[in-house]
Amino acid sequence: MPDTISAGPLAWGALLAFLAVMIVVDLRVGSAQRHMTIRTAAIWSGIWIGLAMAFGAGLWLFEGGGAGEAYFAGYTMEKALSLDNVFVFTLIFSALAVPRDEQPRVLLWGILIALVLRGILIVVGAEALEQYSWIAWPFAALLAWTGWRILRSGGSHDAGEKIVARVRNRFPRVEPAVAALLAVAAADVIFAVDSVPAILAITTDTFIVFAANAFALLGLRALFFLVAGAVQRFAYLQLGLGVLLIGIAGKLVYGELSGEKLATSVTLGSIVAVLAAAIGASVLRERRAPQLPQEVS
Repeated sequence: MPDTISAGPLAWGALLAFLAVMIVVDLRVGSAQRHMTIRTAAIWSGIWIGLAMAFGAGLWLFEGGGAGEAYFAGYTMEKALSLDNVFVFTLIFSALAVPRDEQPRVLLWGILIALVLRGILIVVGAEALEQYSWIAWPFAALLAWTGWRILRSGGSHDAGEKIVARVRNRFPRVEPAVAALLAVAAADVIFAVDSVPAILAITTDTFIVFAANAFALLGLRALFFLVAGAVQRFAYLQLGLGVLLIGIAGKLVYGELSGEKLATSVTLGSIVAVLAAAIGASVLRERRAPQLPQEVS
């Protein structure tokens, strides 16, 4: 089953128009409002996940299982990476002392800027892979290096601190909210360096890749306020992401060496299995933590 589709101007126009409408609605009554509550965050996180699932189901129904599997594999990967982004956003807001009421709109505009830039990277990267297959090798090297670095660091998060330091040095007099906007946008662009090659290793169909990125990113604001306080409990999530990035790098290498493409269903199953294991291990560790003996000072 092919994992690409022939999306014409009508399909692109419909997708962009729908996303624009949802962004406006979100701005008015959704997760970009001030005084964000856990209940509102949960509702809008559910809405964005539901829309993403409905889009994938429609893609599967009308374009076939290959396209549907590619979308769900890409969306699952991007959603996991976006959950990891919450760690960094939390550090940014804390370091810059951004008031909670200003955080929703800072996230909104930072993510919209990142989505535009990612769209450009997606188009350029997909075209490069289609025209020059050797591009898969540097992509694989980048993913393997990033995955190995994550595993070597043990899942520590220092990207947020580095970004904040650079923003403060270059823009020492800007308001905290403006500095946070610059830091969030910069963080999203840095994350794109890993996530765009990763999802392009799954499929080079720009429509599927952009849709997966859009739904994952636009649901990130609500997800942030829903899990920001508990995200540190996912102790092994980053390690799982490191394993996934190395595995996707291996997928690219396998395709180049064998001339065959690994079945998308295998990729989707592997992503789900690794993430489930990482989250399950994190939950188990959290439950056992209170039972561990206290260290004697």
